Amino acid sequence: MSEITRYSQLVMPQDANTFGTLFGGKMVSWMDIAASKAVHRFLYDTEIDAALTRAIDTIEFKETVLVGDWVSFEAMITKTGSSSIFIKIDAYKESRKSAKTLACTATFTFVSVKKLKDGSYVKINHNKQP
Repeated sequence: MSEITRYSQLVMPQDANTFGTLFGGKMVSWMDIAASKAVHRFLYDTEIDAALTRAIDTIEFKETVLVGDWVSFEAMITKTGSSSIFIKIDAYKESRKSAKTLACTATFTFVSVKKLKDGSYVKINHNKQP
């Protein structure tokens, strides 16, 4: 397995619904950013132009996250295919009144791509293992 990539966000009022809890879609968006950061580091110093989100394979919301909570993401490359990269992301919430608690967990699949001269993209083998 690869190293853990970390990323954090503070939940602000604009991130929440009328109950003061984090929108699920915002959590998914932040998890995608955490996965992207892990893949960016994984593909450093390769010929790959980008890696794109191909699928959200699993996601489980485990705990409610409130405005004012910090959400810390830990993303790790778990396996690879020829162009695919599989990432596990765990999101932990914490506040001044609560300890670090797993709030959401997911697995994403990214695909590595190369930009062609005509501006289109094609999948490309990244030749890397986690």
